[in-house]
Amino acid sequence: MNISPLARALLAAAAVAITSHAAHAQAWPAKPIRLVVPYAAGGPGDVIARAVAQQAGARLGQTIIVDNKGGAGGTIGVDLALKAAPDGYTFALTAQGPLAGMPNLGKVPYAPGDVGYLTLVARGPAVIAVGKDVAAASLAEFIAQAKAAPGKFNYGSAGPGTTPHIGAELLRQQAGIELTHVPYKGAGPAVTALLGGEIQLAMVDLLNVLPHVASGRLKVLAVASPARAPQLPEVPTTQEAGYAAVVMDTQYGVIAPRGVPADIEKKFREAIVASMDSAEMKEQLQKLGVVAQTSTPQDFKALIDAEFQKWKDVIAKGKITVQ
Repeated sequence: MNISPLARALLAAAAVAITSHAAHAQAWPAKPIRLVVPYAAGGPGDVIARAVAQQAGARLGQTIIVDNKGGAGGTIGVDLALKAAPDGYTFALTAQGPLAGMPNLGKVPYAPGDVGYLTLVARGPAVIAVGKDVAAASLAEFIAQAKAAPGKFNYGSAGPGTTPHIGAELLRQQAGIELTHVPYKGAGPAVTALLGGEIQLAMVDLLNVLPHVASGRLKVLAVASPARAPQLPEVPTTQEAGYAAVVMDTQYGVIAPRGVPADIEKKFREAIVASMDSAEMKEQLQKLGVVAQTSTPQDFKALIDAEFQKWKDVIAKGKITVQ
């Protein structure tokens, strides 16, 4: 069969492209990978990311560098990651806030279609914590006290529009109580305020309060999760307390800019999932107050879509803004 010079040239070019792509995927990762964390160092997302980076990096035989880029409710770091070259060397580990919450509060510099979902990595059970001077031994007692004295109690958050803010607002709406919101610049300062009595309640990740619960300086009235926290098995869930709709787990997952080669995404995802499924990682995260949890990319996206709608409803009902 005779092949024209043009067809021969096209076939040769295609063969080179296929060979080049295969070689690129086989060589990956040929240099350190950047894992952007859209939060400050020392917080739950940062701690989880560093554990993931260590374990997955060892499996890939390459260093994974955690790059903290906090600010604007996590949107700065997420935007940075999503606008990076889709070459498989920049990913992000984020909670649902920048993807499901902040877009409901205002314009963000990225679109839903910009996000490539890889897998969930961990679930941080949110807990309803109060200071040791609050005379309530259960969520029902606290709600009764709040109803008896509207506006008496303050609740703190990591800032307007953050998961602790929306979670506490969800509780306020479902319980029909009046609480005063006091925003702080991060969950850490909010917990410090709770310890000092500046605020009486906060809905935060268990990781933030676990040491203080052990010391008796804080009390956890309920776990805002579908299941009890293994670290506090005696504490009931909000569902058990009669508020099934008050669920505000912090879900952490790894995302990528759109366009990363599918084989590279697959390889990176497999390294992360294997890390999270290891007994060592599960034990390490449990001590930190979080639970290792992986998912398919499809299930991860479906979760974010559901969270988006939940946040939208709470924000609209509470007339919440970031100002």
